[in-house]
Amino acid sequence: MPQILVIVNIRLVINKMSNIYITSDLHLFHNKDFIYKPRGFDSVEVMIATIVKNWNETINNEDIVYVLGDCVLGDTEKGISILKQLKGHKHLIIGNHDTDKRLERYKEENIFESIQYATLLKYNNYHFYLSHYPTLCSNYDIEKPLKTRVINLCGHIHTTNKFIDMKLGLIYHCELDAHNCKPVLIDDIIADIRFYLKENII
Repeated sequence: MPQILVIVNIRLVINKMSNIYITSDLHLFHNKDFIYKPRGFDSVEVMIATIVKNWNETINNEDIVYVLGDCVLGDTEKGISILKQLKGHKHLIIGNHDTDKRLERYKEENIFESIQYATLLKYNNYHFYLSHYPTLCSNYDIEKPLKTRVINLCGHIHTTNKFIDMKLGLIYHCELDAHNCKPVLIDDIIADIRFYLKENII
């Protein structure tokens, strides 16, 4: 049984030219139409080409990208070849399709700078809990300022509605499906949530 190194705590040194992006559920080489057709594609090949194009037009080499799980299904080696093409300092939050064998190969190929089941991220005094699965982080704090609350960033359910779980708490979906097949800038996530909270009471 391969031993997977899982980092539970990581401190990032962010270059002034760096941005932080979040994405989830790439599903590279998952050749099922229930994956690529709702994203607007006629084939998994076209989907992959679009993901790579959008990613590399959005991300530069100094940027930090958290992938919230489920990178590759199907051909792991072909998936690794695609992941190597993607710019930025990549960090993986493990999803249900990130098997031990795939994680071992990611480690061997140095695809990700960290591999974790979940992590806390503090950015501009906002607090985020990054996970593959939607996670309730609220603690009777609805009336408190946003910067004192914990925001869950997640994926997993392939929703096109990034706010689908907001009625349960501060849960924001980062699947490619909800963001036009592009990673989303963390500043845009904050702006999205602040706008949502102005329009809704949760």
